[in-house]
Amino acid sequence: MPIIKIPTPLRSYTDGSKEISVEGETVGAALGSLLSLYPDLSKNIYNDDGQLRAFVNLFLGKDHIKNLQGLDTPLDQKDILRILPSIAGGTHNSD
Repeated sequence: MPIIKIPTPLRSYTDGSKEISVEGETVGAALGSLLSLYPDLSKNIYNDDGQLRAFVNLFLGKDHIKNLQGLDTPLDQKDILRILPSIAGGTHNSD
């Protein structure tokens, strides 16, 4: 079964799980499997139009799925998919 690695900011939606084994032969199917287990996570992955949120990055190995076949990217049973949310921020120095 493919595994999805969950980043720390999203683990509160997965009962603290860091890794979740999912069903699915594509990235989209694997995400569907994940969200069937943890439906509250959906709002953090997809926008209201059903598209991946802009700040959600999915990596298969070293490759961003946007550079592969997107949600149609095929998965093998031993693949590891990583969710990496973009994080913005820093400090504002008013000096």
